[in-house]
Amino acid sequence: MSLFWRIFALNAVVLGSATALLLWAPVTVSVPVVLTEAVILVAGLAVMLVANAALLRIGLAPLDRLTRLMATVDLLRPGQRLPEGGRGETAELIRTFNAMLERLEHERASSSARVLLAQEAERRRIAQELHDEVGQSMTAILLALERAAADAHEPLRGELRQAQEITRGSLDEVRRLVRRLRPDVLEDLGLISALTSLTTGFATHAGLRVVRRFDTGLPVLDQQTELVLYRVAQEALTNAARHAEAGQVEVSLRHTGEAVVLAVVDDGRGTGVAREGAGIRGMRERALLIGSTLDVTSQPRAGTTVRLTVPLLRKQP
Repeated sequence: MSLFWRIFALNAVVLGSATALLLWAPVTVSVPVVLTEAVILVAGLAVMLVANAALLRIGLAPLDRLTRLMATVDLLRPGQRLPEGGRGETAELIRTFNAMLERLEHERASSSARVLLAQEAERRRIAQELHDEVGQSMTAILLALERAAADAHEPLRGELRQAQEITRGSLDEVRRLVRRLRPDVLEDLGLISALTSLTTGFATHAGLRVVRRFDTGLPVLDQQTELVLYRVAQEALTNAARHAEAGQVEVSLRHTGEAVVLAVVDDGRGTGVAREGAGIRGMRERALLIGSTLDVTSQPRAGTTVRLTVPLLRKQP
């Protein structure tokens, strides 16, 4: 039955019941209307309105659920669907909406994968240019300053030594940027070594205490999965340093059942509600890339927890 005829039938039931009561009930209407008759008529009208409202609420409830889902659906949190039971136009509308969500989630995952892969390629290109061009040029400048300082006299020698230290510090910063853009240790030594290097560098530059808890005997993960785990940990640590006002961060990587779980927990101020900024949205897009689940919880004065769950037997998007 279509939605039109369903609503028509609901109203017909209410009006038909009211007509039957007027025909067979021992009630008459005087002219002018007596107070008791007016009370009965008003009460009957109220009963009809309440019955009509209740029946319409039941009949239109699926549309209300559909409206709420349409207002809150997030393609970065896949799997949100409405039950497809029943028949008629409403059920067909729900089935069509669910199919549209499925298609949009697939397209979003595919487009995000292309964007993230392009970003990684661009990171590699920039890191290579920094290493080959800027790094080598600064190394040459450093050597030239060293030779000039060896032949110079005071006070010029002191100034050249100072310029050496500035150049050496800038070269170290360039190398740190290169490591952030292209984690060579991830490709050369694996995920655990890369996370250890990442957290060590983070503790040195951010001035926070970092606790590492990495399980031994982790299953073998593909290169893309390891890269996503590394980038999520990197972004979570960056957020903790910039926004959390934390004193300690714990980074753990565990193998639980059929999943590998990465967790980054800080003891910062928290917000009560984790704000979905560009960093968190970027982590969610990376999670979709490997079919994993990202959960971010933030409690006032209890810190923020970022947890990435990677199923080992997962369905690729």
